Amino acid sequence: MHENQNQGQQTPPAHPSRGLEIAKALLFAQAGLLASSFYDAFLRDEDASNFLSHAAVQHKLTNSLKGWLVDICLLNPEEEAFAQRQRHIGDIHARLKIPIHLVLEGAARLKADMTQLLQERNLPPADALDAFVAFSHRVDSAMCHMSAAFVQKSGQRARADEAYRLFALGQDVSAEREGQRAALMEWSHTVLFDILANGTGDNCKPLSQSPFGLWVRHRAGILFEGTGALETIRSAMRDIDDFILPGLNPEAAVGPEGASHFIGELRRRIDEIKFLLNDLFQTASAAENGHDPLTRTLNRRFLPSILGRELALAASNDVPFSVLMLDVDHFKSVNDRYGHSSGDAVLQQVADLLLGAVRPADFVFRFGGEEFLIALVETKLGRALEVAESIRRICEAHVFRLPGQEDIHVTVSAGAAQFEGHPDYTYLINAADEALYRAKNAGRNRVEAARG
Repeated sequence: MHENQNQGQQTPPAHPSRGLEIAKALLFAQAGLLASSFYDAFLRDEDASNFLSHAAVQHKLTNSLKGWLVDICLLNPEEEAFAQRQRHIGDIHARLKIPIHLVLEGAARLKADMTQLLQERNLPPADALDAFVAFSHRVDSAMCHMSAAFVQKSGQRARADEAYRLFALGQDVSAEREGQRAALMEWSHTVLFDILANGTGDNCKPLSQSPFGLWVRHRAGILFEGTGALETIRSAMRDIDDFILPGLNPEAAVGPEGASHFIGELRRRIDEIKFLLNDLFQTASAAENGHDPLTRTLNRRFLPSILGRELALAASNDVPFSVLMLDVDHFKSVNDRYGHSSGDAVLQQVADLLLGAVRPADFVFRFGGEEFLIALVETKLGRALEVAESIRRICEAHVFRLPGQEDIHVTVSAGAAQFEGHPDYTYLINAADEALYRAKNAGRNRVEAARG
């Protein structure tokens, strides 16, 4: 009877952890190979290549994947530490907008590569199977946690993106429209004056590089993304830069009308852009949310939407992008000595100075407390340092008026960092924040650059 009972049962393995130990040993030895194989395939994927560059993979991500492979075998999938690690990675994938199907395809490739490695070891079939099952269980558990976090974070981001779009549409539409009309006309007048003075428009910047062009590429891209009028404006700008401006050069002009033909085309295109601007702004509705209520700078909740988009633009267009982190020096002492209403007055005035020191295409956020973040579009680190130093001098020279009519002087410290290709915007913020920390430790009222 006892013997018959055992006939229908599987005998448990003598070493239930042997498969895991084999998988661990193999991963410790071959994590680099698996990571390289994974990213080689990842970068060949058309969808994946939109998110990652070869430089980012080589310098940052391969080591991260190697560490993850080792971690999933060291951590117990049943414990919270394992789940937290995978949820954190899922949050990052959502922040970078990496499609979840690419992550799942990557997991499948890792398991296929592990199968190949196990076959090459000529292990006993039972040991090879146990090792594959142990590895697969951990990969699948990780994917479950990542996917759940990805879906939750993606939903939050989608809501924030839409909230920012509505907020951006809800600003002072009339002032924004007139400001951009004025910027467009200023550029066109500069071109015409250059033609009258020098007979050519060679000394003028292309429209796409003017303040109006920067606004179209960055701010308008958020306010009116996907609209036909915005695409027509972009097309008109390309025609002006690529064909009309070169045609204003007497040596390039041909035909009986010469350069006068291109002047007429320039006026026609400018009038068309002005009409389209009016059409765009007529679609804007009034709303009043999204600003920090005290300083009227952008709310920090829009950082993921804006910085994620700007990093993607910088990477795809091969243009620079920099951020500044600024902090009001000794701000606690202002609150302690003069009261919180005076501290609020200082923050409001600092914010006004910051907004006045940057271009309309740039973004100013209240990052928290007395700290601000400035996103400088199409700006190299050297120029970002110049902007930060200019802001530092402006704040140092400014007389801050407190509610009790008392005047005080306040200084700021700043850290600057340039986008170097890593797709996660938090790396850029952390680099600028570390530079700010060094500026504070070095005596305050100074500017520091991020270290490469």
